Amino acid sequence: MAGDIVPIELGLTNGNVFTLWAPRWREGDDEWEAFLGLEEDLYGLPGVAELAAFIRSGAENDLEDHPTWETLKQVSADELLPDDRHTYDLVGVPELAAEDPTPEVIAELEDALEIVRILGEVCELNVVTKFFNGNPILGAVTTGTRNFVGRDGVDLWVRIGRLIAKHWDDVVDAIDGVLTKPPVDPGAVAVAEAELEAAASAEDEDEPVDDELERVESGADDDDAAEDDADDYDDDSLWAQVGIDPIRIVTGNDEYLTLRCYLGDDPVFLGADGKIFVFTSPRVLSKFLADSNDHDLLDVTTFDRVRVEATDGSLEFDVIDENVYVLTGLATDIADGPRRIDRNQLDLAVELFTDAADFGDDDTVSEALGSSTPLGWFVDYAINPDPKRLAPSGPFDNESEAWRALEHDFEARLIKKN
Repeated sequence: MAGDIVPIELGLTNGNVFTLWAPRWREGDDEWEAFLGLEEDLYGLPGVAELAAFIRSGAENDLEDHPTWETLKQVSADELLPDDRHTYDLVGVPELAAEDPTPEVIAELEDALEIVRILGEVCELNVVTKFFNGNPILGAVTTGTRNFVGRDGVDLWVRIGRLIAKHWDDVVDAIDGVLTKPPVDPGAVAVAEAELEAAASAEDEDEPVDDELERVESGADDDDAAEDDADDYDDDSLWAQVGIDPIRIVTGNDEYLTLRCYLGDDPVFLGADGKIFVFTSPRVLSKFLADSNDHDLLDVTTFDRVRVEATDGSLEFDVIDENVYVLTGLATDIADGPRRIDRNQLDLAVELFTDAADFGDDDTVSEALGSSTPLGWFVDYAINPDPKRLAPSGPFDNESEAWRALEHDFEARLIKKN
């Protein structure tokens, strides 16, 4: 996600290395982008344990001034494992470009070209920047399958493949040339390896949960209890029994807790008059639930059980993954195009914005995300990609600004309670 520091894995000439990438972030009026390294060196570690050990070492590097660097130093080693989206087989790019242009191949090639282009810019690699600036047809890869349909499309794909085959060794050599392995403490590596082993063992012991949270209609009477399928909760959980969900909202400024349920299809938040009450700590939220008599959840018949546990101090707020809404960085990600965005994060944000607008009897969100608007088209394509559909065309600055407006309107609904 833009604005964070992202662990990445690069497949290079001498094997795979692990490093960090900080997508664009702002400091005042300045915009930055960086990789783990120092001055002209790009740091690459042979494993995640070594990467964790370096981060914790306090050694000088170009990411020290990033706003989340100190937070990154505290994470466990398993949180530094790159996901599939941020694993790039750079030496395999010529073979990839020689395959048929399926949606999966095009997406993988686009990701590889994009990270190499950024490496070229950040590390000031003239060979790399000249390769991209001098070959504008590479941009055809960023618009999905539509450029590679029919005889002309196949010809374009072959030309791109030949271009990559001719110049890619020089591109990879340029990256190899700035790659450096910084020293790390063996003891710190051993600690990180133990963390990785423990995390892997814990994951093996976990049983997968395949059932999704379902909403069950409770009838036309708003006084009926809100009902949610509670498969994602323990059967004995209070939240499973009362049909009210704790939710977590992460904005650019803070992280909040609140509650939401559904009466039939209608979302009801902990709030009043279309405003949503949010809290920065479970303790403050519990106190509010115990004492307040002025919010819309009072109309839910099962809410009394929540109040009882809030009053006796036993209430716990277990938030399942489907109820965590991270808004940070989405507007910036939208500006980068539909293929660069976290689909699940965007889908959840749309759900939250839509529910909040429905709670306030406001049509703004549904109008902004309508199929006839550029933002609506972008969002629908990003969440439901289909190679048979025409992909949105950049630049996406207008869509990004339209999303920022929705974020602003949503955050204006939040009333922080102390």
